[in-house]
Amino acid sequence: MAKSGMLSDGLRKGITLFNRGQFFEAHEVLEDLWRAAAPADKKFLQGLTQLAVAFHHHSTGNLVGCRSVMARALRNLSAYPEGMFNMLTDEIVDAVAPCQSALEEHRRMPALPKLKIHR
Repeated sequence: MAKSGMLSDGLRKGITLFNRGQFFEAHEVLEDLWRAAAPADKKFLQGLTQLAVAFHHHSTGNLVGCRSVMARALRNLSAYPEGMFNMLTDEIVDAVAPCQSALEEHRRMPALPKLKIHR
């Protein structure tokens, strides 16, 4: 399988796990993609991996870790204003923003975000 096909399949799998709330598993899949990525793609994939880590921290009650990793994730993703891999940075940021606000304001987390890969 071509490298881009493996990336696409892996990304789809990681995002599916993320959207199911399986954040640890999503992190594992996305981390493998990030580590093997071309230099120009690394920060975007690192940002997605960090989002999975942030929400995993939330699921274990580590709110400080969640806030910290989420902020780093959004910084990394913001380095790609147009997005990558058929994912739109604005959509990701908009999906995560209510959660980030809730964490910063010490409120209950709203519905967890869903990430989308456009065809």
